[in-house]
Amino acid sequence: YDQYRGVVAFVRVVDGHFSTREPLRAMALGTRFEAEELGFFSPTRRASGRLEAGEVGYVITGLKDVSRLRVGDTLTSETRPAAAPVPGYKDVKPMVFAGLFPTESDDYPELRDALEKLKLNDAALFYEPETSQALGFGFRCGFLGLLHMEIVRERLEREFDLDLLVTAPNVAYRVKPPNEDWREVHTPSDMADEIEEVEEPYIKASIIVPKEHVGAVMELNNDRRGRFDHLEYLSEERVHLTYELPLAEIVLDYYDQLKSRTRGYASFDYDVIGFRPGKLVRVDVLVAGETVDALSLIIHRDSAYDRGRALVERLREEIPRQHFDVAIQAAIGARVIARETVKARRKDVLAKCYGGDITRKRKLLERQKAGKKRMKQVGMVEVPQEAFLAVLNLDAEKK
Repeated sequence: YDQYRGVVAFVRVVDGHFSTREPLRAMALGTRFEAEELGFFSPTRRASGRLEAGEVGYVITGLKDVSRLRVGDTLTSETRPAAAPVPGYKDVKPMVFAGLFPTESDDYPELRDALEKLKLNDAALFYEPETSQALGFGFRCGFLGLLHMEIVRERLEREFDLDLLVTAPNVAYRVKPPNEDWREVHTPSDMADEIEEVEEPYIKASIIVPKEHVGAVMELNNDRRGRFDHLEYLSEERVHLTYELPLAEIVLDYYDQLKSRTRGYASFDYDVIGFRPGKLVRVDVLVAGETVDALSLIIHRDSAYDRGRALVERLREEIPRQHFDVAIQAAIGARVIARETVKARRKDVLAKCYGGDITRKRKLLERQKAGKKRMKQVGMVEVPQEAFLAVLNLDAEKK
C-alpha cells in the first residue's frame, strides 16, 4: 500500500498484455479500476507503460481500500476479458480468533488507529470492537493461523509501541440451533444455550520427527484427540507422521509441547480440511450468581469437568474476600460441574463482650449473620483484572 497512490499489486502476466490507463477488473471480487502506472522491478519500481505475457511487475491501482484486492486473484482487461480466472485462488478466511486489549484503557484509540494502519498492509486481518468485563475495551481479531497472530501482535508492539494483553486464542465453530440454519460463532457468548449440533474445524497435521521421539509425539497427538493417518520412514533416522486433529487442540500450546517432547527436532505443518461434528459444550463461570462472559469457553465434553475445576480453584485464589461468602461456579447450561467458595471476611463482634450472659453474645452473632445474608442478596462482586489474567495463563502453567 502506497500512502499517496493507493494499493500497488505485484503481478505476473500469464497471457496477453496490459497498458497504462487500461480499465482492469479483479475476477474474484469484481473490483474495477484503471491502471495508473505499470512497470517492473530493477530492483526498485521502474515504470514501463506496458507489461507482456511472462513478465513480472507491478500495477498501481489508485484504490484506497486494500480489502478490494486479494492476493491470488486474477486481473483481466475490461475491454478484452479472459474467459476464466487462473486456477488456484481461495478466498482468505480467518481461522483463529483472539482478543487484543490495551493494558491501559486510555490507549484504546491508539490501538484502533494502529489496527487501521496495519489493515492497509494486511488484507487477511479481521477485527471488530469487543468489550470485556475484566479487560475493558478492545478488539476481537481474526487471523489465518497462529503464526499470523504472532506477527500481528509483534508488529503492534514494535511498530506502534503498544503494550497489549492477548486473550487465549480460539477457533470458529459452526452451530445449528433448533429450527434455524447453521451459523458460525467466534466467541463462547455467541453460542446459544440450546443447540442441535455443533461442528469444529479439523486440520491434517504433517510432522517430521527423529525416530526415537515417535512414541512421545504419538502420545501427544492421542491426548489432543488426534486420529492417526499414516507413518512413513523418510530415512533410517527420520519419520513422517500424518494426523487429523481438531484445530482447537493446537492453538494454545501444541507447538511448544511438540518441541519440548522432541528436544526441538520436530517440524510441523498443517492444512485445514473442514468442519466435523464434535461433542462440544459451553462452560460458563458464575461469580456470586452472575455469569462472567469473558471467562466462558467452548470445550470438548470429556475435558469440561477438569477445566471447570481448574478455573474455579484459580479464581478462588485470585478474587479478594468480601464481607459475605462468594460462590464461584462452573456450569454447563443449568448444571453446575464445579464450585468453590471465597470465605467472608469475619469481624469479631464479640471483642467488646468481656464475659456476661451468653444470650447477649448469641444475639450479636445472629445479628451479624442476618446482616451478611442481606449483604449477599444485594452485594456485587467485581472480578479483578489480575484474576482474569491468571485464568488465561492456566494452560501455560499446567505445562
